[in-house]
Amino acid sequence: MVGNKLFIRRRDGRIEVRLSDAGRAVAREAFGHVVAAERDPNHEWHAGLNAPIDPSSDDDDPVSTLNRQHEISTNAELAVMTLQDQFLNDAEAWAWLSTFQIALRSTVVANGLMSNEKLDACPSELLEYIRTLQQFLFALAECL
Repeated sequence: MVGNKLFIRRRDGRIEVRLSDAGRAVAREAFGHVVAAERDPNHEWHAGLNAPIDPSSDDDDPVSTLNRQHEISTNAELAVMTLQDQFLNDAEAWAWLSTFQIALRSTVVANGLMSNEKLDACPSELLEYIRTLQQFLFALAECL
């Protein structure tokens, strides 16, 4: 069973990345969209990246917004830089995890898939992409 895992915590503390070329292509696409959306205000994900986590507490707080934008940018760029690495340290794995989370949320929001009915009715390619991101998230979260 261990051979089927996508990410494995090694004894030395590093996380081994066992994604196939196709898996890395999905990660490259997800990470690339997050970086592009962060830089391009016209990207379909841009508005979702900068939405407040809790509108009642930080909607008007530019420092909170700036901190989140910096964290998104830093994590996404680190994820892109380590995309071909066979091993990740905890900070790099966290960058991957958070970037996958942002990509998943942004995909769902951009496609208006806010209910099970809409998710079930979406194109099969999109549903497969969403499920792949979820699989990556769960597998990586097990290592952290």
